[in-house]
Amino acid sequence: MRNFSLRVLTLAITLIFAGLAVNAQDAGDAAKGKDVFLKYTCYGCHGFSGQNGPGARLVPMGMTQAAFTAYVRGPRTRQMPSYSAKVLSDAQLGDVYAYIKTLPRSPAAKDIPALGQFKEQ
Repeated sequence: MRNFSLRVLTLAITLIFAGLAVNAQDAGDAAKGKDVFLKYTCYGCHGFSGQNGPGARLVPMGMTQAAFTAYVRGPRTRQMPSYSAKVLSDAQLGDVYAYIKTLPRSPAAKDIPALGQFKEQ
């Protein structure tokens, strides 16, 4: 029984470290991501805040980094161009993803004083 418990503990520790390595790999540089976001004019469709403009809302980001990268590589709509790895590397997309994650969410309507005025009228 003790040998089995040791194996389970070893497996658990291995999985924890593997998870940490994956998270570290997914961590991008938000400052570099902002530069890429601006250079490739992502703001033209997604807005500077990532949540206004004719393109899809990016904030709050509901995708994992892997899903985000896959979508940028092969979008499901004709409105968004695809970006191959020759154009934007996985590291650059990781940086963009990190940048988008830093963008603040919009406040709730109830938290915007000017909107409260309309409700009262």
